[in-house]
Amino acid sequence: MKTFVILSDSHGRNKRAFQKLLPLFAENDYIVHLGDGSSDMREVFSEYPQKTYICRGNCDFSYGEEEFVIEAERVRILCCHGHKWGVKSGVSRLAAHAKEMGCEVALYGHTHRAAVEEEGGVLCVNPGALGDYAEPSYCYLVVHGDKPTAAIVKL
Repeated sequence: MKTFVILSDSHGRNKRAFQKLLPLFAENDYIVHLGDGSSDMREVFSEYPQKTYICRGNCDFSYGEEEFVIEAERVRILCCHGHKWGVKSGVSRLAAHAKEMGCEVALYGHTHRAAVEEEGGVLCVNPGALGDYAEPSYCYLVVHGDKPTAAIVKL
């Protein structure tokens, strides 16, 4: 079993919400930030470089990767910010891209709205926004064998 803490859209705001998550970083297998505030993760990456993964969002200019795939147990997970796949208009393009990449899960941000939905056989998960302009939330994802289970957690 592998566990993930997934964040997005912190935009350098709401340090208090971010501080609440620090104890979780130590006890989980993966820490993923899906962009827009990727530089907020510099210290976390310094402390946990082997398990921290960071995407670059449309408001990030130099820190993080465009997209990447994580393989956990028997599940392939696409991680991206989502803006290039038009997620504000739905997740069908993102799900199709994830399938092309051989992924069963697609993690994305950008919309600032938490969501867990299945599209075309792909589990699409948005952890919501950690910034101070919305009700802060993150996603706790568990992968057990070939089964991913996502839960949105409000802070």
